[in-house]
This record gives sequence, structure tokens and C-alpha cells, in this order.
Amino acid sequence: MGQNKVEKLVEEIVKPITDDENIELVDVEFKKEGPIRYLRVFIDKEGGISLDDCQLVSKQISAKLDELDSIEESYFLEVSSPGLDRPLKKESDFIKYEGKIVELKLYKPIEGSKRIEGELIGLFDGKISIKFEDDKVLEIEKEQVALTRLAIKF
Repeated sequence: MGQNKVEKLVEEIVKPITDDENIELVDVEFKKEGPIRYLRVFIDKEGGISLDDCQLVSKQISAKLDELDSIEESYFLEVSSPGLDRPLKKESDFIKYEGKIVELKLYKPIEGSKRIEGELIGLFDGKISIKFEDDKVLEIEKEQVALTRLAIKF
């Protein structure tokens, strides 16, 4: 089973579990790192995720995956918070974090840079709108962006 199919299957399994627990399913990744495959499930909730939340969701996912037995390869299951610099992937992420400072990593440079940072205005018609400190606004096609995540400011 390919990476995308596994991620989609796991998302379908996890969503009802997280919905029941009032937890947001942020992302699912099925990646090979060296010889080992990792199935990573990122969850979040208002006020933050605790270790207990991760264990609760992990047990339920693990039981459901064992029951279905549809992933042929060996893997490690990890359930965790997306972290402070969480990636924005879903349309709801772009709405939730409107007005926050985000970092975009681009596939191809714009004005000589593959990294852009600015205030997120939103996602409209497949374009991410960013406002810079000088109030200049830039719209970038979402498909030109490799990664959008919250920027961490200290």
C-alpha cells in the first residue's frame, strides 16, 4: 500500500476517534527514515495536548489498525502535538491562524528567496496572502509552497 493510501486510511480511522475526544486531527504522515517506517499522527486541542491525550489516542488507533491489519509493512506509531511551529495544511488552519506570523518555504525562489515570512492574511482561491511589515501584500499559489508553518518569535 502506497504512502498516500496509508495516510488516507489512517486519517479515516483516526478522525472519529479524535472527534469523540474533542481533539483536532492536524496531520498524518507515513514516512520511511533509513530502514524504519514511521506512522505519525499529529493532534491538538484548545489549551494544548497532554501526554495522556497522546496515549489515549495512540491506544485507540493501535487497536483499530491491528483489527484491520491493512498496513503490510512494519512501522512505529507516534502520536504527538504538531509543536509550536505547526504546519498549516488544511483550509481551516489558514482561517484559524489568520493574523499570525507564518513562514513559507517555496519550491522556487521569489525575488531571490525560497523563504518568506509575514502576517497571514488568508487562503483565497488557492493563493496564500501574506502581508509584510511595510504593508506590502504578496499572493502566492499554494501549489508553489512546499511548507507553510507558524513562525516562532522569541
